[in-house]
Amino acid sequence: MAQTITAMVRDGQQYMQTWPMQPQLFGMFPESKVILATKFSIKVMPALAVLTVAALINLQGVERLPQALAIGAFFLSLPMQGLMWLGHRSNQYLPPTLKQWYLDIHYKMQMQGCALQSPKARPDYKELAVLLKTAFDELDKAFTKRWF
Repeated sequence: MAQTITAMVRDGQQYMQTWPMQPQLFGMFPESKVILATKFSIKVMPALAVLTVAALINLQGVERLPQALAIGAFFLSLPMQGLMWLGHRSNQYLPPTLKQWYLDIHYKMQMQGCALQSPKARPDYKELAVLLKTAFDELDKAFTKRWF
């Protein structure tokens, strides 16, 4: 299951777009919180890195340039860390309890007439995200409320 950093970041971006940001899922999965923090850091950290480097050079002089660049690189790495965590998580297999929950939701959605692919023998978090997104998009709130 080893993958390159670029593949992990790409998987993290796809997983971030796929995961349904529903209030019911915030307490059950850390993905929602990590996605919010990652989106925030993608917006804020580049500007914060530039401001920090400029302020440190301005206040402490050019002789502190290596330290200022290291701090700026740290701020720039924070969004990447979130994307890498999401990419790694998306490719992990579901534990047995979540796998059973996934199969139960899949079965109930098929009974409601949703067009789904057949469930995989070893589903991962990426497939769970797709299933949950489909459930929240296609089914009414009364039906999904019974699961959460």
